[in-house]
Amino acid sequence: MALSLYATVREAESGDAVADEFHPATIAFRALGGVGNISVRTDIPMGRGLGYSGAVRVGGALLAAMQQEENALHSHEWRKKVLVATSNLEGHGDNVAASLLGGIVGTNGTFAAKITNNCAVEVVVWVPSSSTSTHASRTKLPTQVPLADAAFNIAHTALLVGALNSGDLEALAAATADRLHQDLRFAAVPHSRAALDAGLSAGGICGWLSGSGPSVAMFCRAGEAARIAQSLPADGTAKVLNIDTTGARLV
Repeated sequence: MALSLYATVREAESGDAVADEFHPATIAFRALGGVGNISVRTDIPMGRGLGYSGAVRVGGALLAAMQQEENALHSHEWRKKVLVATSNLEGHGDNVAASLLGGIVGTNGTFAAKITNNCAVEVVVWVPSSSTSTHASRTKLPTQVPLADAAFNIAHTALLVGALNSGDLEALAAATADRLHQDLRFAAVPHSRAALDAGLSAGGICGWLSGSGPSVAMFCRAGEAARIAQSLPADGTAKVLNIDTTGARLV
């Protein structure tokens, strides 16, 4: 899901801080044939499970594409190349597909499709001061899972898509239940679990660990986000955000 936190990637101009060759935006820029130096500005915090690397990679890859074809941003062929290249760099397509297309998406890293959202919801994100290594977080997960747990998650994924499409908030509240990764990751960040519990107790519809954490995101009924944000623990920052339905664009 794309939220109203943004990264701007551009060809570096005089006085700009230049992103080094190890920056994820530069790596994506070079992977798509980008030439020259680039500059990156963003309000997405790093290492918080909010898609920093995915957003800057999409920016770098699209900038490289636009060096080669002015209309690359609106070219289906180039957008497919950007999706595949950045998904490979990320190790999955989730964050890059949302950054590229906007809204709520489903993706397998090669194809991506927007999911219609008819739920009248607002989004609250709670961001702690601590960070999480995505790689380290992945190593905590088992390589095999019980069939019943896999079936549970597949069913709830389908329910989530249906709830979003139909606008059914009761179904939406049930659809984010998880048996594969959240409890294992929450064990390492109990303050994030406490923030989620506080938000749900205050009236949030549902919530989840954002990416690999430690941030937590929640859906709230329209008009309730500000109040619920104020109920969250003071050892983190609560943000009321919008779902960005546009995705990548030329500014």
